[in-house]
Amino acid sequence: MNDTSTLLEEMNDRSREVFRRVVESYLENGDPVGSRSLTRTLSEKVSAATIRNVMQDLEYLGLLDSPHVSAGRIPTQLGLRMFVDGLLEVNDLGQDDREKIDSTVQDSAGGVTGLLDRIGSALSGVTRGASLVLTPKHEAAIKHIEFVSLAHDRALVVLVFADGHVENRIFTPPPGQTPSSMREAANFLNSLIEGRTLSEARGLITKEIARRRQEIDSLARAMVESGLAMWTDDADDPGRLIVRGRSNLLDTSGAPDAEEGLERIRSLFDDLERKRDIAEFLELTETGDGVRIFIGSENKLFSLSGSSLVVSPYMNADRKIIGAVGVIGPTRLNYGRIVPIVDYTAQLVGRLISDRN
Repeated sequence: MNDTSTLLEEMNDRSREVFRRVVESYLENGDPVGSRSLTRTLSEKVSAATIRNVMQDLEYLGLLDSPHVSAGRIPTQLGLRMFVDGLLEVNDLGQDDREKIDSTVQDSAGGVTGLLDRIGSALSGVTRGASLVLTPKHEAAIKHIEFVSLAHDRALVVLVFADGHVENRIFTPPPGQTPSSMREAANFLNSLIEGRTLSEARGLITKEIARRRQEIDSLARAMVESGLAMWTDDADDPGRLIVRGRSNLLDTSGAPDAEEGLERIRSLFDDLERKRDIAEFLELTETGDGVRIFIGSENKLFSLSGSSLVVSPYMNADRKIIGAVGVIGPTRLNYGRIVPIVDYTAQLVGRLISDRN
């Protein structure tokens, strides 16, 4: 039974309140919640036995779990999802949190990358989690591309954008390249890509190479494909993803088992090293705007570590999504506080990048 909205609608007021109190208490202190403690907080005066029956029903529905025999209950992943979707009360952004994030943008040194690095550090400091910032891809129209031979096994591909931005990368060209094949490859690309963005050009170039295979020299075609790979594989560049605050995740306080908590963190650290996978995952946020919450195995990238990701894309002046910011932490996150922080940070990053451009 995975439709949490239907589950929530079918629950009576007592069950809904018991469930909400269990989750809120767990998110606050990390401990299993017992029936006796709930009798002191419920709006309706009922016996501990009645509450135990309600909790057993919630456990049967898969919303609560009992970590140990005779212990209290904690929410399951399904329970957390239902709470986040239907019962979570999102707080207003605190003035202190806002000021800490705003203070990072006063220093304009280091360009956009330096700015995003400082914002990522501030975000991890404010949330006490690990922050992720997916830096914007350059999407200006292309003006010119050039290949420059550096040695028999090294070449430089230079990409000039219409807005004056220049990017270049060194790569290994196919054997047998000559100055004429390099010029032919550059001429072929420039005839196709001028005025198009890099993402627009990629698919077009692949189709044109297939269509005009007989027209373009095999050496030049190999040069195009090798040089193009430098840009299609740019997710391998760890600079596109900024990860800050991993040390915050070492705090296993609130975990039922400290050793189990450390093992979870080690698994999460392994995940965070796979920056390409994370960058590709964050790009999925481009399917919709607003803050999204991924809990536990809902995010396959972090499924083994049992972590949650709160993430929001940010936009440029044209309302086009160009990157994302997020926070990783244990599933026992203070979602009501984290959500407005991530939302505000994403909007701030979008405004700053739009102003700079």
